[in-house]
Amino acid sequence: MKLVLDNKELTEEFFTDTRLLGVMAPVKDYQFCWHLNTSIGLNFRVNNDIEIKLIKKKRQYFFAVYEYNEPTRFLSHYVYNNQFDGEYLLPEFKHLDFLWLMKGDEVSDESLQETIQTIRSINSVQLVVELTNEKIKNKEHLVF
Repeated sequence: MKLVLDNKELTEEFFTDTRLLGVMAPVKDYQFCWHLNTSIGLNFRVNNDIEIKLIKKKRQYFFAVYEYNEPTRFLSHYVYNNQFDGEYLLPEFKHLDFLWLMKGDEVSDESLQETIQTIRSINSVQLVVELTNEKIKNKEHLVF
């Protein structure tokens, strides 16, 4: 008997209770996270263990993931770099530089709007938009 990994089910499970934001900010990922850490008081750190590796056209592409866990909740925040060497983690959102995933605890609409406003207040940020699951074609690229 052969066991087959159901990626669709895994992906759906991964995205249960998540909120996802797309951010346009033409800066390096470490600069963006530095701005988040200094202006919002978060503590994003790069997590090389969950870096996303995609293989396209016989080449490997590595997308950095920064992680921050809220000390008083089960909520974790992940900032993905959407671009590496001309390839995109989510090709359907080429205009976005970063993807911000909130996972592990419920995020109310009010709380999400506050986060969006806070991100917008950072100088280098040009756009912040919520990405709903229906709009994302390559969701499995975000699963670590």
